[in-house]
Amino acid sequence: MSLFFLFFLVSGFCSLVFQVVWLRLAMAQFGVTTPLVSIFLAVFMAGLAIGSWAAGRWTAATPDRSPGRMLRAWALVELLLGLSAFVVPPALERGGELLRGAAGSGWASGSHYLASGAWVTLVLLPFCLGMGATFPLVMAAVRTGWAARAGRSFSYLYVANVAGALLGTLASAYLLIENFGLRRTLILAAGLNFTIALVAGLRSLGRDLRQRTAESADDATRQVAGEAAPGGFGLPLLLLTTGLVSMAMEVVWLRQFTPFLGTEVYAFANVLAVYLAATVAGALACRSLGRRLSPGRFRQVAAALWVLAAPLALLPLVGADFSRAFPSPWLRVAFGIAPLCAALGFLTPMLVDRWSGGDPRRAGAAYAVNALGCILGPLLAGFVLLPRAGATAVLVLLALPLAGA
Repeated sequence: MSLFFLFFLVSGFCSLVFQVVWLRLAMAQFGVTTPLVSIFLAVFMAGLAIGSWAAGRWTAATPDRSPGRMLRAWALVELLLGLSAFVVPPALERGGELLRGAAGSGWASGSHYLASGAWVTLVLLPFCLGMGATFPLVMAAVRTGWAARAGRSFSYLYVANVAGALLGTLASAYLLIENFGLRRTLILAAGLNFTIALVAGLRSLGRDLRQRTAESADDATRQVAGEAAPGGFGLPLLLLTTGLVSMAMEVVWLRQFTPFLGTEVYAFANVLAVYLAATVAGALACRSLGRRLSPGRFRQVAAALWVLAAPLALLPLVGADFSRAFPSPWLRVAFGIAPLCAALGFLTPMLVDRWSGGDPRRAGAAYAVNALGCILGPLLAGFVLLPRAGATAVLVLLALPLAGA
């Protein structure tokens, strides 16, 4: 299991390096605007949602669910992600050339955003699908090969993935891009993806994995999954809410804190870094308290966080207030957004673990629902709310679903 943690850490690192670099490349071709950021985030999260759902369905439908086969599938996905380093940059450049040469597509017009959004989707979506597929594939390997750890495997992998994403955001924004440039940074990340693919492929051929069968592992985990996986639509609705609100607010935060952080490109990286750091802290607290507290007490802690979520969502109004002094822009952003991000970082993996009970199909569906909210959030904020209302009104509106949950 420690190998899965390490590789999910590295995979999360690569994914956020790709995201930061892809965004810069897209901005260079299609414009540095809030609507473009909203489109980009929506496409990215759409890939995660569809990939997670599809991979979860595939793991349930395939006759051979042995850990070896799941690891080989994961290796192929990591290989695909590595290839993106060589496909995405020229493809985005080509899209920019076509758009600039097209008649009737005025800069920042509706037709411009429609065309650029379509091209960004065409180029990025296949690779984002692969990123979304990783959770169900590895959970399926854990379920059939390490049954005793299956029940809370999503939160275990989630911590690793988000921690890697945090490292990837910081490294790409402050180290890799400055020293190696955009394309070489992508190639470095691709090398890590290729390494994961190689080691996962070799591990899938191990004798101990060949001796395990999907049938016996399913028998070992059926009772665990059955006890931990409730029905109904309550938990998926909460996951949809957390995804929608968090990503919609990220667009608002970007507008609020850019004056304190510099250009919109660097503001995105800084806001994302604080967002991910707080999410890691919340997810680690979820893992730790889940082991130490009784189920009833653990649910009480989660309920208290839901009660606090709506007030915490309004803290950016204080953090982005020019009349209030902070020692540094980082502390200003952290004060504004970290408490809510930590709360949601606790609640999201808890909800997925509770809904899935270690079943990769249910986990894939739950993660897809959360990602669906993450798709709707940026589009709602960037194209509907912010053009019609100020940041203060939008934050209040977005806090209401948390109060209602």
